[in-house]
Amino acid sequence: MFIKKFVLRAAGASLAAIAFLTAQQLRAESSSDTARLEKLERAVELLQKQNAELKAEVSSLKKHAAPSAVAAVPEGKTKTQVTYDGKTYVEKAVVEEEKPPVYVQQRGPELKLVLGGFIQMNFEDGDVSAFEGRFGQNALKDRFRLRRARINLTGDFAEQFDFKLEGDFENSDGLNASRTAFEATDIFINWHQFPWAQIKMGQWKAPFGLEQTTPDTTLYTIERTLPTGAITPERQVGIQLWGKPLATVWPDHADLLTYYAGIFNGNGRNITNNDNNNFMYVSRLESTLFKDVFGKGSFLKLGADILNSRDDKGTNISQSLNLLVNSDGSLSPFVLPGADERTAWSVDAWLKMGPFDLIGEFLQERVHPRTVNGVPPDFDGFTTDGFYVTGGYFLIPKKLQAVVQWQYLNPGQKGNDGISSIVGGLNYYIRGDDLKLMVNYIHTWSDFREANPEFGQDDFNEVIGRVQVMF
Repeated sequence: MFIKKFVLRAAGASLAAIAFLTAQQLRAESSSDTARLEKLERAVELLQKQNAELKAEVSSLKKHAAPSAVAAVPEGKTKTQVTYDGKTYVEKAVVEEEKPPVYVQQRGPELKLVLGGFIQMNFEDGDVSAFEGRFGQNALKDRFRLRRARINLTGDFAEQFDFKLEGDFENSDGLNASRTAFEATDIFINWHQFPWAQIKMGQWKAPFGLEQTTPDTTLYTIERTLPTGAITPERQVGIQLWGKPLATVWPDHADLLTYYAGIFNGNGRNITNNDNNNFMYVSRLESTLFKDVFGKGSFLKLGADILNSRDDKGTNISQSLNLLVNSDGSLSPFVLPGADERTAWSVDAWLKMGPFDLIGEFLQERVHPRTVNGVPPDFDGFTTDGFYVTGGYFLIPKKLQAVVQWQYLNPGQKGNDGISSIVGGLNYYIRGDDLKLMVNYIHTWSDFREANPEFGQDDFNEVIGRVQVMF
């Protein structure tokens, strides 16, 4: 750059000198042509001499110029590269190659495709899961527990279809009790052309019970209650008609009424065959009232459910938790020793006002033995009922929430076989439900064991902690 400027300045000075001399000669009217030619010749000789001197100086500067001074600067994003020539280490700037972004592209014409999931990790200490009837002969040890580890994919099509695929890694693989394997949870297709009459088919939670159908990641307590686990049907394979009748005619109040009516196999999830030629029929009605009346986000939600199913011998009718009362008052899953017909119903309410929540639900199920092919049943019918009441209050808005709960289940199979629990807990929302910490203390007592002290301890205590991450 220095050399270039020097040459340009010298050339400019030379041209100026020529112009000046030429102008002087033209203004001198008395000079002869010979005198003018002589002056021009001397000027040319002077320019040639100056030009030769400039060339010599430029050549000298090129020989002594440092290589780094004339090296070209690479364009684009650079990084420092160190090389070794056998004697010294040399640093130089080189252009960094840009890596193409990594992305996933859907195969089909979906308008939207979303990949997500969540992880829930528990620490359980004390009388582990005693509130679920797991004590005595079914007692569990203190443990770290990978409660849920799910990944899901949801999408929408322009043709008014949406879908969901979800699986859980936290399941026994059947090969080793300490190993886990992948298992499907929600797999369904939903046609939503008309918001008041949508059709859903596949596998998902049957529409029965407020707590059961509330997503795992938004519950105020770490685990669902025993009445919910003992009575509600959990995930099933089937088809459902559902919708919001007011969504089109009164869109601002679409949540005022929502209905669900489904037909399912009735014998649980991930089971190919139905247990018989009969189906489980499930219906639910919901109504959300006083939306935002008591402040933004406030509401009163009311719901009611009904279920009917005719099951064959060997069907588990407590697919979420436990229902069968053992000889020591503990509970186990209820696998039918004979065919039955069962009818269940429930009512629920959820009031939310600012930082305060109050949630309650009552559930009842009647199990009647039935004769199949002339074979009489070999168990007695019974009626199970239970309830829970949950209260929540944000001590620090949107950050720290205190929770209390009372729950009770009457299995109805033995005298005084009820199980009650009180839950107290704190939820700390680091980033909403996406990242939160939970801790629960649970005190449980068994009416059966209190009435029959020969079976041992009748009250139990447990502490559960959880870390939840959604992605």
